[in-house]
Amino acid sequence: MKNLLLSLAASSVLAAVVPTAHAEAPITAVQGIVAKPTIVLIHGAFADSSSWDGVAKKLTAKGYPVLSVANPLRSVGNDSQYAASVIGAVKGPLVLVGHSYGGMVISKAAEGNPEVKALVYVAAFAPEQGETVAGLAGKFPGGTLGDALADPVALADGGKELYIRQDKFHQQFAADVAPQQAALMAAGQRPVTVAALNEAASGSAWKQLPSFFVYGTADKNIPLEGLRFMARRANPKDVVEVKGASHVVMVSHPDAVAKVIEEAAQSK
Repeated sequence: MKNLLLSLAASSVLAAVVPTAHAEAPITAVQGIVAKPTIVLIHGAFADSSSWDGVAKKLTAKGYPVLSVANPLRSVGNDSQYAASVIGAVKGPLVLVGHSYGGMVISKAAEGNPEVKALVYVAAFAPEQGETVAGLAGKFPGGTLGDALADPVALADGGKELYIRQDKFHQQFAADVAPQQAALMAAGQRPVTVAALNEAASGSAWKQLPSFFVYGTADKNIPLEGLRFMARRANPKDVVEVKGASHVVMVSHPDAVAKVIEEAAQSK
């Protein structure tokens, strides 16, 4: 059973990083001019809000309100509900951005909120209803997360959570990030539960909303063909492949990711 869980989680790889919940007060209008949408950043597993810092810096410099949501990483359903509650309190138009497992979250959290104008998937899962992170990550060969995982940590409620071994983190998760920075990311990584990786998605908001995809061609958590498969299926407005980028493309290439997010914010 342990091997099965590790294998499933291995194929899955979530990661996302988001800047600490630093958000400017949402703008609704300025002297009659339509305000820019608030950009909501949602990280995935094995990361935290700080990995969005480079992207957030570029977006705020251009006048976009930015909100980084701390993703609990406990279950797809509960995490999506939490994110929906947070964005529900934001006034004005929204663009939701999810990294890795965060893509599962935005695909559900966006449902029923008429203020969400677009979705951006950053090396992220864009699930069909009923699909799981583990299943999507293992749909195509090439993922190596399983070999980089530490032994599962037993939780008081009977569940288990997963971390990436710190000595494997750099090459597995952030190969194109400076070693010193990757070491800090490894130390501060937030674990995901095994249950979350195997929970079926109940939302696929990319079917109703404009979507945009950006990911690296050297992702070791989600195989490149898996990323391409999900992007093609969503019929997005734009797909950007960043040559040689790792799973944390938003950390190593914040310019490219911010550009796609801005494109989504300006789309009609």
